[in-house]
Amino acid sequence: MPQEHSPSPTPQRAIYGFALYIASFALFGLYIVWAYVPDQWLHWLGLTYWPQKYWAVALPVYFCVAIVLSYMVYFGLIFLKTASLSDMSTITDSQANYACDAALPVDAIPPLRDLHISDVNKRLYGSDL
Repeated sequence: MPQEHSPSPTPQRAIYGFALYIASFALFGLYIVWAYVPDQWLHWLGLTYWPQKYWAVALPVYFCVAIVLSYMVYFGLIFLKTASLSDMSTITDSQANYACDAALPVDAIPPLRDLHISDVNKRLYGSDL
């Protein structure tokens, strides 16, 4: 019998998660040191090769702008892929189920089916449009 996939943490996943948790705090601490400690102090400690302080502000800003732009691109792709309102595919498709000819008892709930656009117009507007 195959083993079922469980979302609960296994010991290996727990160890990797803890290691990533500690690594994220260490990298954040390193970022804070790089961003706020003056260059003279870092040079005094023997750490001479660091990126410019400009990137301490620029990288988070670029990341936030990229997130906002990705939302805009995502919405734009949705609008490009959506059929226009005059397209026939917005009204019906090959999987439409219009037939409901079965004899049902009086108190039965009818099965689900698609309504034809002319039936919708009759019910809403009282005429065939």
